[in-house]
Amino acid sequence: MPLPTTVPARELVTIAESTIRIPDQDCLIHLQFRRFAGCPICNLHLRSFAVRHADILAADIREVVVFHSSAAELRKYEGDLPFDLIADPTRTLYREFGIETKRRALLDPRAWPTIIRGVTTATMAVLRKEKPAPPAEPEGGRLGLPGDFLIAPDGRVLASKLGAHADDQWTVDELLAFVPARDKSGSGHQ
Repeated sequence: MPLPTTVPARELVTIAESTIRIPDQDCLIHLQFRRFAGCPICNLHLRSFAVRHADILAADIREVVVFHSSAAELRKYEGDLPFDLIADPTRTLYREFGIETKRRALLDPRAWPTIIRGVTTATMAVLRKEKPAPPAEPEGGRLGLPGDFLIAPDGRVLASKLGAHADDQWTVDELLAFVPARDKSGSGHQ
């Protein structure tokens, strides 16, 4: 399935029950597809984005993160993140954007260091009673692959990446490198 080059206008409901528009006429959208609520790998990745949230906002980017878990599960595990979180337990958006579920998500050796770090971090958070333990049987399974899309206000997909394994997603620096240069007046994207 070919990756989308444009994203039709739509409204999505966040886990906070607010409505957001994609594309957003006022800013770029970084649409991230992650795995399940409580995923140790996703948690590490999203915490790296939360730490740099001011840099992301300064680049005029709105973070929208999609999980294949229910809103109730997302609130339990990820509700403290400063991003718009979207529950997609039926994987409707995943299919539309070509995000796959494959065994290689966890079997690829390139993901193993982050799996170990993520499980260790999650275990420490559970022991400190900061977070619940990751689910033993996550909604939608464990084998999802990540995906990243940078969407312009007019709906054009400026950049995209489908992950080859569970830890194959953009870093904040990679995301910021895709931001179009601003014109000399400082208004708008080229």
